[in-house]
Amino acid sequence: MIRRVPSLLAALLASLMLAACVRAPVESMPLVDRDEAALRLTADINVLASDEKAGRQPGTAGARASFANIEKRMGEVGLVSGTNDPGSYWRLPVDLVSTEPQSAQLILGQGRRRVVVPDSDAAVYTPRRRALAIGGPGTGVPVVFVGYGDGSVLGDALAGAVAVMLADPGRDGARRDALFRQRTTAVLTVVPDAEALARVRAQEERPRLQLASEEQDTLAAYITDNAFANVIGARRWQGLKAEAGTDALAPLELNLSVSLEATSDRREFTSQNIIGMIPGSQPGSGAVLVLAHWDHLGECGPPDALDRICNGAADNASGIAMMLELARRLKAGPALGRDTYFLATTAEEPGLLGIRSFVKSPPLPLESIVAAFNLDMMAVAPAGSPVGFIGRGIDPQLDAAVLAAVTRSKREIGDQGLADSFLQRQDGWALVQAGVPAVLLSSTYGSRSILDPFIAARYHQPDDEADGIELGGAIDDLLLHEALIRQIGDPAKYPAPAKTGP
Repeated sequence: MIRRVPSLLAALLASLMLAACVRAPVESMPLVDRDEAALRLTADINVLASDEKAGRQPGTAGARASFANIEKRMGEVGLVSGTNDPGSYWRLPVDLVSTEPQSAQLILGQGRRRVVVPDSDAAVYTPRRRALAIGGPGTGVPVVFVGYGDGSVLGDALAGAVAVMLADPGRDGARRDALFRQRTTAVLTVVPDAEALARVRAQEERPRLQLASEEQDTLAAYITDNAFANVIGARRWQGLKAEAGTDALAPLELNLSVSLEATSDRREFTSQNIIGMIPGSQPGSGAVLVLAHWDHLGECGPPDALDRICNGAADNASGIAMMLELARRLKAGPALGRDTYFLATTAEEPGLLGIRSFVKSPPLPLESIVAAFNLDMMAVAPAGSPVGFIGRGIDPQLDAAVLAAVTRSKREIGDQGLADSFLQRQDGWALVQAGVPAVLLSSTYGSRSILDPFIAARYHQPDDEADGIELGGAIDDLLLHEALIRQIGDPAKYPAPAKTGP
């Protein structure tokens, strides 16, 4: 026995040396604790991604049940109100407008001739329930041809006019917006052919959701080149187009009568951002913001499908579940110096509307937020996957903290080009534009071999269900965020960025 001890000791030492050469687990979390975290994440995802929530589309009963559940869970994990409004404990109202085109008519004329342009050659759209504009000789409303320009050379002279412009792909939206800012009554765009008009219809005839505060009172019409030439005269039209292709064209009034009418199905409603917080021990030292969007697409499967509900388990019940688990862990640990806010945003899917509303009317000064962490599509990758770093290069101090935390966790940064391609497609982008350092760290965006199969088979599809989530990478990311927030929440370890400007 005694003679065998050195042999056993040598074997033990060799085993320990071999173990040291193997990459350590992500952070230091016992397997039992990982399992418990997985159970809590799964429970929250199951609730939010259930059929009873019907896909969490803003303005629906399923959406209201979803943010009510988030309020309840914020209270259960120990958060307090983050609204800084005694009259509204968890909720930051977001006023929205939903519109869908219904009917339209375009009538053009010269002299006594009037032509009702068929739907195959024209389309008219408005966000209002009904809009009507009449212009031309004898109406007091001039019809002005601006060619490829935006009429800005006329200053205020376009106010009240009907503007006619030539389509110029890539510039049309900005030019049309410029004309409406000059208070034109309507804008008629001449597109090359029926194929171009079909592309307009595909874009404009989808239901649209927007912030009520950003709604524009517009009346926009489109007509094919041939249909316009048939009314104004082919030779006259060819001359106008030729002149528009030179620098010689000045906006000119057309001897043309125009009548445009459109209606839309319109609904105004209020959705909710939900916000809680953990007060810091050092008031006035700034704040850390954690955010995730709670909304999804509602029913988006084919009309004849047995299952039409897009449950949005990974996108983004997983982000909300991770936010709640982060809040629970941070609340249970040592107090942080800085306030930590937890924001569940509405209406991310139709255009980052909830976070844009937050930026317009924040419950805390945006400049007090030293760092923001967006959690979006967090339950796709297996454990040990590389980290997708969305927002890298925006704030050097935050970059350094993230890279150091990734190194400490024995992980690697993944495909940076892939991560960069998502910068403007997630809520953090609205914060970045407002000057708030914001990142999205997720193993979902670290590798195309992980992301591409999800995008192809489940993204924005009924198959994004709770039974398909992968929590290995999500728990890795949970621990990474916890370590980062504990560091950045300590003013001694992460000083507030120096203020610049007056």
